[in-house]
Amino acid sequence: MTEAAQSADTDILIVGAGPVGMTLALALQAGNADLRTTLLDARPRGAFVDDPRALALSHGTRQLLETLDAWNAPAATPIHDIHVSQSGGFGRTIIDRNEQGVPALGYVMRYKNLCAGLDGHLAESAILERTTLTGTRLARDHIVATVRQGDTERTIRTRLLVHADGTPRNSPDVFVADYRQHAVLAEVRSQPLHGNRAWERFTPDGPLALLPLGDDYSVVFTVPPAQADALMQMDDAAFLAALQAQFGSRLHFTATSPRARFPLALRLRRQLHAEREVWIGNAAQTLHPVSGQGFNLGIRDAWELAQALLDTHNGNDPCIAQRLRNYAVGRKSDRQGSAAFTDGIVRLFSNDAPPLRVARGLGLLALDLWRPARQFVAGRMIWGARAWP
Repeated sequence: MTEAAQSADTDILIVGAGPVGMTLALALQAGNADLRTTLLDARPRGAFVDDPRALALSHGTRQLLETLDAWNAPAATPIHDIHVSQSGGFGRTIIDRNEQGVPALGYVMRYKNLCAGLDGHLAESAILERTTLTGTRLARDHIVATVRQGDTERTIRTRLLVHADGTPRNSPDVFVADYRQHAVLAEVRSQPLHGNRAWERFTPDGPLALLPLGDDYSVVFTVPPAQADALMQMDDAAFLAALQAQFGSRLHFTATSPRARFPLALRLRRQLHAEREVWIGNAAQTLHPVSGQGFNLGIRDAWELAQALLDTHNGNDPCIAQRLRNYAVGRKSDRQGSAAFTDGIVRLFSNDAPPLRVARGLGLLALDLWRPARQFVAGRMIWGARAWP
């Protein structure tokens, strides 16, 4: 190892201390306790306690987090089955955990609880809080990262810079497809209670997902932007009535939490790595929330990158170019498959043309009657690319 690399302040600098960044840090920590890993967090440490979001976690994500002893089991609500249907047309299918041979198809957990399970296993010194990356410079065998903490600016030398800090920024290297939809989020109470069933209801405005969370449902209500404006301005009674009209009569909604919203787009970074830099999670790709693929894809990014960096057959430097190339090649099918899977669903179902409505109904009917097709779709949701033949 060169003198410059030996004197680097850290071996791996991870920008972003969300669940994906923390998962990577824990996986590296578990695989090589001598590897120096530092996370930058623009927020105060523990700021996640104020985050109201809920996340859909696949059974495969649970398996990875259990390997790191970071699965927050008491905070997870299991999904036993998923009811899939379309409004204004025939056809429906039910995907059941027993048919897949798993304890649950997935789980729903609040963001703050997931982060708490990960953060509790990180060393006190692992995170530089209230710190942002302001610039980088490539040296011969390391990167000089300039960071700002309050009014203080300093440099950190690192052998690898990992970007895990959110949505890909606009650049020629990022492909963007705007769905012209917004997701309106809320938690609602229903009668009867959910019984651990999730619902995916496809409508001409966009998919409507109801995910069991505690005693309530976490709702992802996808609509065009103007309709999202209207939903955000409604009082609770009017919002519940709008939700009821979109969902149908199988459940009766009785109460709701405050709402939030965000725009939806497919954003894919074409190149996952550069010299001594790599992008993972939402920094590499953001997907439509239908079928809950995006976050789980990010967790798999973190796990696979850790395995590539811990590969001791390629020398002592955890970020030599071959390891990064191997990582990018290994992630290609999972990234492209997940993006195509979610994008195809959105484009097929967010259209009220009668021929497509009939085709969707026939597809749902075939899915309901043909077990191998159901197993394939379930496997795609549970394990990502590992589900492909």
